[in-house]
Amino acid sequence: MNESTIEFSDRSTEIEHEPASETNTSTSCSECGGQIIRDENHGETACEDCGLILNDEELDHGPEWRAFFSEERNEKSRVGAPITQLLHDKGLSTTIGWQNKDVYGNALSSRQRQKMSRLRTWDERFRTKDAHERNLKQAFGEINRMASALDVPEPIRETAGILYRRAVEENLLPGRAIEAMATASLYAAARQHGTPRTLVEFATVSRVEKLRTQRAYRYLSHELDLQIAPADPLQYVRQFASELDVSDEAERLARELLDVAEAQNVYSGKSRAGLAAAALYAATHLTNEGLTQATVSDVAHVSHVTIRNRYQELLDVYERWD
Repeated sequence: MNESTIEFSDRSTEIEHEPASETNTSTSCSECGGQIIRDENHGETACEDCGLILNDEELDHGPEWRAFFSEERNEKSRVGAPITQLLHDKGLSTTIGWQNKDVYGNALSSRQRQKMSRLRTWDERFRTKDAHERNLKQAFGEINRMASALDVPEPIRETAGILYRRAVEENLLPGRAIEAMATASLYAAARQHGTPRTLVEFATVSRVEKLRTQRAYRYLSHELDLQIAPADPLQYVRQFASELDVSDEAERLARELLDVAEAQNVYSGKSRAGLAAAALYAATHLTNEGLTQATVSDVAHVSHVTIRNRYQELLDVYERWD
């Protein structure tokens, strides 16, 4: 059922875009040789030069309803869910609902419930009929679980699904844990979207330790040639500042400290998250907000020693720059 609805959706989209392609064609007018254009508002096809009406009874292949924003459009649409990379079958297969009710909302009899239970079992077996699909299903379940725990946006989850699917297609999984590669895919996706999280933060929700995730990420990045640039400490500042609830003045000053540090080549060889945490700690002391190292450490998942050392370096560089 879902397959047919998706196929209909693709066809309807194709039909809907056909008028736009015809609008830009260079078909000549039979009277003057001018270009033929299409007025979709009036349903007419006319010559752009002489105004000759060639057809005034064109069919509107669009929907019969109107929608003014995306949520309303999704509610009125009668096609299936869009394809997603976070399902092993991309969401194209059917699923038997778990509710034991008929189409009218009435409860099923005991015999019908047993029948539906058997059908769900066989439906699940056919959906994941080989090891490849079971691997994807388990990995995407892990990605969704970790992303929900970390409040990761949907585009990053989709990218993580694409990365993991590529890893499976290129046979990178043998000898490596599914959980480690799934965590590495989500970590890489977050960095690709410019919203990095620390490995320690991923380790708090992953089923594997930080070291295994770090190794899996390096392997995945190298084999898939991801070419992800080192994270910018400024990308961490907004996230840390929001969780620490610091003032706008402190956040602005932290960014200024990091800009000066980058100009003086202080970034080299240092943890980007550690620099961002130290900059916020230093900025809150300059603005008399006085956050403790322990508070910043808990939010940024960076040790007290790192914050203490980097904070002093940032202040020294900032004073010399002035």
